[in-house]
Amino acid sequence: MQPPADRPTLYVNARLICPASGRDEIGSLLVDDGVIAEVGAKVAPSARAETIDCRSHVLAPGLVDLGAFVGEPGAEHRETIEAASRAAAAGGVTTIVARPDTTPPVDAPEIVDYLMRRARDTASVRFHPMAALTKGLAGNEMTEIGLLLEAGAVAFTDGPRSIASARVMRRAMAYGRDFGALICHHAEDAELSSGGAMNEGEFASRLGLPGRPTAAEAIVIERDVRLAALTGARYHASLVTCAESLDVVRRAKAAGSTVTCGASVAHLTLNENDVGEYRTFFKLAPPLRHEDDRRALVQALADGLIDVVCSAHDPQDVETKRRPFAEADDGAIGLETMLPAALRLVHSGDVTLHRLLAAMSTRPAEMLGLPGGALKAGAPADLVLFDLEAPWVLDAATLKSKSKNTPYDEARLQGRVLRTVVAGRPVYPYG
Repeated sequence: MQPPADRPTLYVNARLICPASGRDEIGSLLVDDGVIAEVGAKVAPSARAETIDCRSHVLAPGLVDLGAFVGEPGAEHRETIEAASRAAAAGGVTTIVARPDTTPPVDAPEIVDYLMRRARDTASVRFHPMAALTKGLAGNEMTEIGLLLEAGAVAFTDGPRSIASARVMRRAMAYGRDFGALICHHAEDAELSSGGAMNEGEFASRLGLPGRPTAAEAIVIERDVRLAALTGARYHASLVTCAESLDVVRRAKAAGSTVTCGASVAHLTLNENDVGEYRTFFKLAPPLRHEDDRRALVQALADGLIDVVCSAHDPQDVETKRRPFAEADDGAIGLETMLPAALRLVHSGDVTLHRLLAAMSTRPAEMLGLPGGALKAGAPADLVLFDLEAPWVLDAATLKSKSKNTPYDEARLQGRVLRTVVAGRPVYPYG
């Protein structure tokens, strides 16, 4: 990542939105030495500072994307840290939190150190690795949580793999609790969902495709929240996709467990019908669900039950997507489209802009213990400036990711990133 900007920058005439404080006003923000020096309706002009007129566009904390797949090491043909960071910057994401399911997986301190060094050399945004929860992502033996935390890991997960053994999961949670570590889990019973290509239901039957039931997700989350209550661990269900899972999380939170959950932008804005005529760019894991489940997710986000909205960025190359639907690999890219796609929920009146930005910046930063996620003096100057109303049509060929497997190709979107700032230095548009 680049060093802070040398010259102060004063952003004037901005709609300042800070989910952490509830701020929503027209005002100014002064950046000096990589941090926010002043913010509010009355910030004195500075002769030293470069002045940028925001023209009443939204200036908010930069987004923190929890759980993106970045191909290094081992899958650089799908994505690199450099390409992912450029895509992130174009989407207003100032912090990438990367999954550990690389080759080799991030299950040892030296691999965490390697990734941190690679990020320092090639990333234009902040980059933090998550470490594997079990060695080799095999679900059998725990990793050295303490050593991995010391090396720089910010959370623990087996990525897209679900840990089948309740005994292993309990031990991992108990050790994670002792270190204050966040345990993230992809909740899906592998046996129940085995061979499934999309959401189980009438639409899958009409297409002649095997289904993956919502019960496969809810059952594992039910087990996990009980283990979290038993151990006192900090547990995060990485992706909830159905009403059944939301009911489990709601009960766990009401009982006082330290349980959180996330949802992807795709599951909040798309449903199983978007698969249409076997469109493989809509083949995700977990799969897109019924419209009733999507609406339940949106309501849960509006109510604050869903803590985090993420991109679920999962690049795939052309060869793995240009196959019959049942044989195509799961996954879609999402770093660059995360904010504009999510703004559909704001324009529809289903979710407030404050609530959305809280789930995309403030809350994930809090959960991971990262600085940022707020517009306040002394906070890192990680910012996104965006036009809330700008209409545009997405052309996948222009996306910065190495892979182009987006479900939003040719979609009409409203809201576009104008400027992304990390440590006071603009990283988008590119100089």
